[in-house]
Amino acid sequence: MENSDGRKKFAIAGVAGYIAPRHLGAIHALGHELTTAHDLSDSVGIMDRYFPGADFTTDWSSFERQLRRGAADYLTVCTPNHMHLPHTLAGLAAGAHVICEKPLGLTPGEIDRMIEAERSSGRNVRTILQLRLHPEIVRLKQAVAEGPADRVYDIELTYVTPRGRWYAASWKGDTARSGGVATNIGVHFYDMLLWIFGPVVQSRVHYAAADCIAGFLQLERARVRYFLSINSRHLPHTEGGECRPTAN
Repeated sequence: MENSDGRKKFAIAGVAGYIAPRHLGAIHALGHELTTAHDLSDSVGIMDRYFPGADFTTDWSSFERQLRRGAADYLTVCTPNHMHLPHTLAGLAAGAHVICEKPLGLTPGEIDRMIEAERSSGRNVRTILQLRLHPEIVRLKQAVAEGPADRVYDIELTYVTPRGRWYAASWKGDTARSGGVATNIGVHFYDMLLWIFGPVVQSRVHYAAADCIAGFLQLERARVRYFLSINSRHLPHTEGGECRPTAN
């Protein structure tokens, strides 16, 4: 249950990961409390900046027992993609609402299992839809909504965000654990496009490799040709400097 002063209690799975500090900062900024956290890695000193009194364990069984004892109103899942389903189900079974990073699951069957667990537990699963809050994306959605209702747009989406050799050696480079470039990186853009242009009518993958993917999406109001890559050789030549990668 929440604190007597109305503050919500949070737990984080995957607190040593790249994205967890964003969640720690948001929980702190909103005046809520982190009660407990879990990660297989113990490099979690970032917690001291926000919640030095929070419990931490590298043992999942211990963390799950805390959840079942009511340690958190919300479980935030920041673990590798292939762990999103089991960790989300564990949170729901413990009576917590779940905030899970994208992608929620790697297959439609995993999403179906989450929906079923939501219904049986009476708790909710939510994900992070940050591009929907970007001012330019908001303006684009408004412009499309105010334009001709029967117009179908043609879109070329190219996104090249180079990664070093570590990527292939990590879970992100393992398709079985990450879902590949489309799921690990493209999911953010797919969500944004569907939010603006409507549901998928047809989807085709023209080429897929460990470092890139190209394909076509027919949406309700757009024809989208996309190319996503983590290979620096796919960057366009630039004068006067080197294109710098972004972390993810």
